[in-house]
This record gives sequence, structure tokens and C-alpha cells, in this order.
Amino acid sequence: MDFLRPASWEEALAAKAEHPTAVPIAGGTDVMVEINFDHRRPEYLMDLTRIGDLYEWEVGDDTVRLGASVSYAQIMEHLRPELPGLALASHTVASPQIRNRGGVGGNLGTASPAGDAHPALLAAGAEVEVESVRGSRRIPIDDFYTGVKRNALAPDELIRAVHVKKADGPQQYSKVGTRNAMVIAVCAFGLALHPETRTVRTGIGSAAPTPIRAKAAEDFLNAALEEGGFWDNGKIVTPSVAKQFADLCAAACNPIDDVRGTASYRRHAVGVMARRTLAWTWESYRGAHRTTEGAA
Repeated sequence: MDFLRPASWEEALAAKAEHPTAVPIAGGTDVMVEINFDHRRPEYLMDLTRIGDLYEWEVGDDTVRLGASVSYAQIMEHLRPELPGLALASHTVASPQIRNRGGVGGNLGTASPAGDAHPALLAAGAEVEVESVRGSRRIPIDDFYTGVKRNALAPDELIRAVHVKKADGPQQYSKVGTRNAMVIAVCAFGLALHPETRTVRTGIGSAAPTPIRAKAAEDFLNAALEEGGFWDNGKIVTPSVAKQFADLCAAACNPIDDVRGTASYRRHAVGVMARRTLAWTWESYRGAHRTTEGAA
């Protein structure tokens, strides 16, 4: 196994063009585990730790641009107001040591259905900025996952950044694991309210071959909230609406039985998380709604 160590982004793109099978490594929290257990033996490893641009973030008017190597710890510390769902997901990642090393770019590159960041990115409506010597492009998060641990990157492309819309409403994240830390998700669920567009987005992890959205559940809830005037009146979402939303989220799953949990348990747990996160996010929205009305 050869080791490539580019000193700049341009060098990294040139190296990836010359060696398309090279596996990029920054935090190494996924890649090194696979190598250590001999599950993967790439011909080339490409160390990206000297490329400073990958560790920077920028908060714009509408979106946050996260360099691919911005760590989970930095997201938790600096970007909680702008990216609350992703910050909550970051809290659940492994241990403090791994949260200081790992980043969203690595999660996306590995594209494991159990990756902790995926449900939050799906719910927020992120875009992945990728680049090669041929140029750059942005891939909508809905189009990024193409199969089990497969993504939409071309062989010569590298992930440079992730663009995530700033939260315009409450967001939540929930994860089921066999213990509270250092655990791969049995299943996970992300939910984001978008009051500006009066829409809801979901994200489900570890309950299908790829991270997915529960689109039928979103469509149902969007219609129910609009028809009931909930966005305007700030009333509590009725139990029947919450139950139907949860059932549709569970139905969106296509899980497997494995050592961490059964398929039936995963479906059930996703439904429970969907109902709970809806209650949490909507109560936050109602609180902000009442405050706005009081100020008026």
C-alpha cells in the first residue's frame, strides 16, 4: 500500500486523477478501522490532513459551508445555532477523541447507512461540493447515496465541502444503540421543520441499504399541517396525525436483521423516534410562535 501526501488541494486533485483508486483519509475514523480489520486493502492511501481549506467553515446568509474535515467537535461548539440537527447528531458520534478527529466529509465518503450525520443532512437538505481536475459540482444530498456504502462520486472526484441550509425552524435527531457511547446506530432519525416553506424533511439511518427520507410521511404531514392551519395557529399536532406520520416513517424503512437488531425492531424504533421528534420539534415551534404573537 502506497501513501500519498499532497500539500495542497490542487496536488490532491492531481493525485486522485492519476490514481483514481486512492482512498482519501483525513480523520481516519472509518478507513483505519477497515484497514486494521483487513476488510479493506487499498492500493493507495491519500492523506489530506495538510490541506487547511478542508478544516474551515463559512456561515453565509442562508447556508453554512463546511469543509470536509471540519470535526464533529467543532460543529457542536461553533455551529449549534445554525445547524442544530447536525450538532445533535455530532453529540452521538463515538467518543470525544473520535469527535475531535472525524468529520462529515468522511461520513459521506464512506456512505455507510449507519453514518450518524446522514439523517441530519437529509433533513436539512444539504448539498455535497465535489471536485476533480475536470471541475467542481454540487450533488444534492438526495442524489448522493447510490447503494450500500456507495455514493455518486466519480473515481477522480474528492469531497471538498458540504453546504447545509441554516435552520429556519426547530430540528431534532434521535438514535438507538446498544449503549450510550461508542456504538454503531441500530437506527437513527432526523427531523427538520422549515417554516419558511411550510415543509418538513426527514432522514433515516441504518434502516435501509442507504440513508433515506420518508417522503410519503413528509407529504402526509405537510398536507395535514397546511390543511389544519397548524403553521398559523400553533396548535398541538393531533395524536392521529402524529401516529400516521410515525407509521409512514416506519413503512419507509427496508431494514435487515443483524447482530445489532432485527428488521422488525428497527421499523418499530423508527416509528417511535418519528413520533417523539415530531412532538419535540413542534413544541419548540409552538413556543417560538407564542413568543412571536406575544411580541406583536
